[in-house]
Amino acid sequence: MQIPQMGYDRAITIFSPDGRLYQVEYAREAVKRGATAIGIKTKEGVVVIADKRVGSRLLESDTIEKVYKIDDHICAATSGLVADARVLVARARLEAQINRLTFDEPIGVKELARKICDFKQQYTQFGGVRPFGVSLLIAGVDSEPKLFETDPSGALLEYKATAIGSERQKVMEYFEKEYKDEMGLEDAIQLGLVAMGKAINTLLSAGSVELGVVKVEDRKFRLIEADVLSSHIEKANEILKKELS
Repeated sequence: MQIPQMGYDRAITIFSPDGRLYQVEYAREAVKRGATAIGIKTKEGVVVIADKRVGSRLLESDTIEKVYKIDDHICAATSGLVADARVLVARARLEAQINRLTFDEPIGVKELARKICDFKQQYTQFGGVRPFGVSLLIAGVDSEPKLFETDPSGALLEYKATAIGSERQKVMEYFEKEYKDEMGLEDAIQLGLVAMGKAINTLLSAGSVELGVVKVEDRKFRLIEADVLSSHIEKANEILKKELS
């Protein structure tokens, strides 16, 4: 029995006659409407930056979390449906702990990213479930710095610098011009903050972004505190004042 054309995007994930999975495409649209998140890889480590602007003065900003610690040496930034992101972050943490208990060593960044993508891909195959409407930037340092982007379809790509969420294209165009392979961690932080300012089209504040780093020297994830972040933002805003005017 032939399924009506409008039925290919209903309750089940099924190929349309032209080979499309509409449910996966809708999940990607959820990501495109999400807050911008940025990742940059350098020889000294990796940086992740997420937009965490508060929509209401009544909301406690501490409850908004966009950059997550997965393991000592791995972090993730998310864009898309927040509830879906929490499920995947919990899964990533579980996989990291299973690896430590089984093999008595930290999980590789690429191995973890693959496991999350395998998990996401399963939700594109069966009726009664839907794809996760979220993308993750998984960043960390094992033998070297790594930065991966996971797609709602379960596809996995490694980048030197990338972005997810709204205004992704604007950030990617900026990175194409300004990213340099030899840049250090401090340069990457400035590059990422300026890119974020361009994405949200306004000057930044310490409360509007979340920034995490994993350095090669110690392989430890750190969420940058507001006072340190403010000094980086001041420098980025000097550049943004000229470019946004």
